[in-house]
Amino acid sequence: MPFNLTSNQKQTITWLSVALAFILLLSLLGPILMPFIVAAILAYVLNPWLDKLCKVKIKGVHLPRPIAATLMILLVVACILAIVLIMVPILQKQIPLLHNQIPQFLNRFNTLVGPILHDFGIQATIDSEGIKAIISDHLASSGDVIGKAVLSSIRVGGTAVLGMLANFILIPIVLFYLLVDWHALIGRLRNFIPRRWLKQTQTWFKEVDELLAQYLRGQIMVMVILAIYYSLGLAIAGFDLALPVGILTGLLVFIPYLGYGLGLFLALVSAVLQFNDLHGLVAVGIVYGVGQALESFILTPKLVGERIGLHPLTVIFALMAFGQLFGFIGILVALPASAVISVAAKNLRLSYLNSSFYRQS
Repeated sequence: MPFNLTSNQKQTITWLSVALAFILLLSLLGPILMPFIVAAILAYVLNPWLDKLCKVKIKGVHLPRPIAATLMILLVVACILAIVLIMVPILQKQIPLLHNQIPQFLNRFNTLVGPILHDFGIQATIDSEGIKAIISDHLASSGDVIGKAVLSSIRVGGTAVLGMLANFILIPIVLFYLLVDWHALIGRLRNFIPRRWLKQTQTWFKEVDELLAQYLRGQIMVMVILAIYYSLGLAIAGFDLALPVGILTGLLVFIPYLGYGLGLFLALVSAVLQFNDLHGLVAVGIVYGVGQALESFILTPKLVGERIGLHPLTVIFALMAFGQLFGFIGILVALPASAVISVAAKNLRLSYLNSSFYRQS
């Protein structure tokens, strides 16, 4: 018996096929979409602030949106440069000192730990001279080593380097046009939604928008609390660079693992350079160990997870799952994407409970 489709069914299948083909095309173009995705995320975050900035009057005239967008982008770039300017002087100062201090630290470590290991019948020492030779090769303050490494990387992966530079240049350009035309773009996307689904879709998007706004507020609170905690913790331990290292660790916590790892590295370097015993390393271990536990088990689940309606176990699973599926970018978008999925799942659950398939006994 032939299976006859109505006109509406044929149109539905056609447009679903077009949508699937479009999604497939986007997946194939994934490697070049990174600057557009980053710019779109930044545009979504910055648009409410840009709307407020456009309401500012100068001599009785509202600030034009292109000028306001330019000012907003310059502010973002200035914040990024400020973080870089905090990091670079610390690294420039500490890496050459690290080259000289690590061998002395290892000798002291051997003197302290060697007898303890000997009491347990373990004959082991750290080859400080060998490590010093490695450090001399890789962390020497001579610019020749750095220059050769940069030139070598350009020769080996010139295309990748140029692609990265192009992305960094392209992101603010795409961001500018998205910010200027944001409301027009949203209006065009709304016009693509089938009219019979428009009201329900707008309700869903409004709910998702509220969840993401709560996520951003929660994440900012986590960053501020951790910046204060790490700064105070390192200051109490007597670190000279407590304030820049603590603030940097807190501000970069929105990048899972990388921000924490960079702050931990800088704190360990400071400990090796400033203290003549294991006091500094022990202090770093305690401060950063407690900080990681505070972030993972209290702050992120309570201030971020609960705000987007996710159970703490769901937050942990989302980070691991998205990281496995999409790598580093997946970790960045894990919680916001989970918020979107949670809204869809909730509405799907309600549709299922109200369906005849569920209710029929």
